[in-house]
Amino acid sequence: MRFAVQTIQRAFWLALVAAFAFAAPLQSQTPPNWPLRSVKVIVPIGPGSATDLTARLFAERLSERWGQPLVVENRPGADGILAVSSFVAARDDHTLIFSFGGPVTINPVTHEKLPYDPERDLVPIAAASDSWLTISATQSLNVHNIADLVRLARANPGRLNWAGTPGLPQFVFAGFLKGLGLDVVEVKYRDFTPALQDLSEGRIEIMASSLQNTLPLARSGKVNLLAMTNRARSPLMPAVPTAREAGYPDLAAEGFQGFFGWRDMPNDLRDRIAADVRAVAADPAIAERLAPLGQGVRASTPAEFAAMVTEQRAKMVGIAKSIGLTPVQ
Repeated sequence: MRFAVQTIQRAFWLALVAAFAFAAPLQSQTPPNWPLRSVKVIVPIGPGSATDLTARLFAERLSERWGQPLVVENRPGADGILAVSSFVAARDDHTLIFSFGGPVTINPVTHEKLPYDPERDLVPIAAASDSWLTISATQSLNVHNIADLVRLARANPGRLNWAGTPGLPQFVFAGFLKGLGLDVVEVKYRDFTPALQDLSEGRIEIMASSLQNTLPLARSGKVNLLAMTNRARSPLMPAVPTAREAGYPDLAAEGFQGFFGWRDMPNDLRDRIAADVRAVAADPAIAERLAPLGQGVRASTPAEFAAMVTEQRAKMVGIAKSIGLTPVQ
């Protein structure tokens, strides 16, 4: 009897010690005065891109609020997989990732297997900006809106061509064409830079890309901007309607970008960071600096950001099914 009691007591104390041992690291990871040191912000695209410059702008302002440096680290390549894998492997409570939606909404349907779990390993903290995405046509095509483009494509099956920036623009426009039963030939580029030159010279007739890419061509009169896929018009080109306004809601897509945290990130820390992101975004100077990049401010709560991700992921799943996409193995 005494042996049984001693065994139960020993098991109780061992369980209690184990519980404290497990809890202590979690408590030490999220002190009330976080961050205790510099914070790394991983960006899944190269320096000088709109995403990179937006991340650096927010990092600069958050650094001022937190009293610690925020170091932006660019990890481009492999559809964002390299960046996310680096982030997940870091297992560090002073590392965040600033990303567009692709790694968590498109990669799960374009890759059969990923070295990370998009839903568990990337915790939405806050959206920060929206990248305006455009559908444009070379001037020689002589179309000025989406309805014109649809009519022309229907009348000339297989005779028009298009290109899309890899990721959301390419994916959404492919789904749009499939949904309307339009036969338009896609031209794919290993490096997308020549595609812009081809568009300006009429070798590519239609393009789905960011406003940052197509705005210079539109201002020079070489292309016509037909629609923005976003929920709102861009102040840079206020006369260009959104896809919904044009009557084509299936072409609507949000180019959101924002901060993600690590798996099991404490809710209170997530909420604190999100509140600081919203405070930074509320400064009118932020919108002024983002606009030339083809970006608009879009700050959010964690719940709002998670809803954006969920909605876009569902849309990507639907498009993948409609176009018969075979995931990369």
